[in-house]
Amino acid sequence: MAVITVSNLSMEFGEQLLFDNMNFEIQQGDRIGLIGVNGCGKTTLFKLLTGEYYPASGSIIINKNSTVGYMEQHVCRNLDRTAYDEVLTVFSELIKTENELEELNSVIDSGCEGLAEMVERQAFLHDEFNRLGGLTYRSRARSALIGLGFDDEHMKLPVRSLSGGQRAKLQLAKLLLCGADLLLLDEPTNHLDTSASEWLESYLTESKCSYMVISHDRYFLDKTTNRTFEIENGKMTQYNGNYTTYLPQKEERLLSLQRQYDNTIKEINRLEGIVEQQRRWNREKNIKTAESKMKAIKRLEDNLEKPENTPSAIHFALDINNRSGDDVLEVKNLSLSFGEKKLFRNVDMEIHRGERIFLIGPNGCGKTSLIKTLLGQYRANSGTIRFGEGVKKGYYDQIQTGMDSEKTIFEELSDRFPAMTNTEIRNTLARFLFKNDDVFKPLSALSGGERARVLLTELMLAKANFLLLDEPTNHLDISSCSELQKALSEYEGTLLIVSHDRYLINALADKIFYLTPDGIKEFEGSYEDFVEKAKPFETSREEKSRYDRIEKQSEYKNKKEQDARRRKDKVRLNKLEAEIAAAEEKLASLNEALSAPDNAADYEKLMKITEEISSAERAVELLYEEWEEISERNEVN
Repeated sequence: MAVITVSNLSMEFGEQLLFDNMNFEIQQGDRIGLIGVNGCGKTTLFKLLTGEYYPASGSIIINKNSTVGYMEQHVCRNLDRTAYDEVLTVFSELIKTENELEELNSVIDSGCEGLAEMVERQAFLHDEFNRLGGLTYRSRARSALIGLGFDDEHMKLPVRSLSGGQRAKLQLAKLLLCGADLLLLDEPTNHLDTSASEWLESYLTESKCSYMVISHDRYFLDKTTNRTFEIENGKMTQYNGNYTTYLPQKEERLLSLQRQYDNTIKEINRLEGIVEQQRRWNREKNIKTAESKMKAIKRLEDNLEKPENTPSAIHFALDINNRSGDDVLEVKNLSLSFGEKKLFRNVDMEIHRGERIFLIGPNGCGKTSLIKTLLGQYRANSGTIRFGEGVKKGYYDQIQTGMDSEKTIFEELSDRFPAMTNTEIRNTLARFLFKNDDVFKPLSALSGGERARVLLTELMLAKANFLLLDEPTNHLDISSCSELQKALSEYEGTLLIVSHDRYLINALADKIFYLTPDGIKEFEGSYEDFVEKAKPFETSREEKSRYDRIEKQSEYKNKKEQDARRRKDKVRLNKLEAEIAAAEEKLASLNEALSAPDNAADYEKLMKITEEISSAERAVELLYEEWEEISERNEVN
């Protein structure tokens, strides 16, 4: 049975067509991964399915017996409720039934008139209460909160005391418990550490509901989906299987389309040759043959579909200038505290040339702080750090604090790499999708993904032989994550990477360092090898509570940065709307000039106006892309 049927769906913003003629069904039991580059319309599609947006054309039919649940429908509005009570709001009808049953029990015990009707009502409510899960709803709410990283202390806190990430987890818990037949999950693992992500995977795979999930977490998609929908070039293509299964299917589909197109072009050329030959002979029989072949050509051309180019993706390699010695890093008895808060101690590790090591652990355990201590940005309380001979370090900062927001992208690179010519800088930036006037965007106006691409550009140009990367895939879309993975797999230097990206860890790791308060536990192999061996080293509730408090302080700082960026986004949106209006006015003026009688006979002038129109159309398109990306980012936040 179809939960949702979508037919000929089109959506546009202003004059920009986001997607067109989209058709699909979601059946009971479907577990769909929705993928596509940033800005392709994934979140917009969710808002169409929930009725928040209205399509330009087409229809969305929801089965009358089905309900759709979306995370944004579960915003925490009462900030004085405790976290636990906020989650219980999804069971409001059950709670009403429970309260009525308690009242009925008291009245029946008192032996008043109308006892028979009350007993009948009591029996009915009791059956309904049990049928709808009344006996377990409180334990389910508590279980969901624990699974998402809340302990008893945090469950009792009012919502206003929680961080942005914790509130997002509350929304997710309410969505999972709301009883909808179809869940729409938009980046559900964004605020989750590895253990919470694993809990969510288990919850979803055991659930009976259908769901569609937007995620850049390829490991999560592999674990939780059985179909993959991709939005690309304004169209949706459907594949059977999870993310890893989708990859070869897409490659085969594109090859098939290209072969079909090439063969059709060859056939058209062959038929055109026959037509030309028959016309030269110019007999009645030849003319009829030519007409017949022309009809065949027309049929082929009407059905000819040229394969569309895949969206632009970053392409780069990570090279090194010089090899380091065999011993890259030696750390002994390292400890770090912030005031009275002890983060870690007794950290010992050795890293050798060519090793690919991932540093993992619960949120707040000090992974980023350890990296910054190694780089000398934080001062250790005790211990020694020794880098080997010839080691040149390269650092990727997930907070992206090392760039001067007042500079443009071009200025950032030219100042850091003064030996590069302007042409070399522009060519390099083009590989990271910064083309034409994009290179003169101020860093303050960039999205998280764009700033990540700037950092990767600098990382590539530095040619360091020891890379310390802190959550390098956090702001990247799936195609960029894949390109980064490819570049890291071919890198000849040494890697120390902090990451929650289990797909990346599985693909690259030959060793995993698990950070605990009392040092590092070392594991050989991939992420899945680690999972089998690491159960004894799960942190205690007391340790996790301490991590959460540290995380809360970190999230407060991040929230301030996000608020500042959101204010800048608002200013940029207002400016963009004015720029779009001016650009469209210029485009209209150029189109009028193109039609003017005075210009009709001047070929050179017409060519110049045509070029200006092409440039103006591209400018409008880029402005709309930036407007949509900023708008969508702020809607998600």
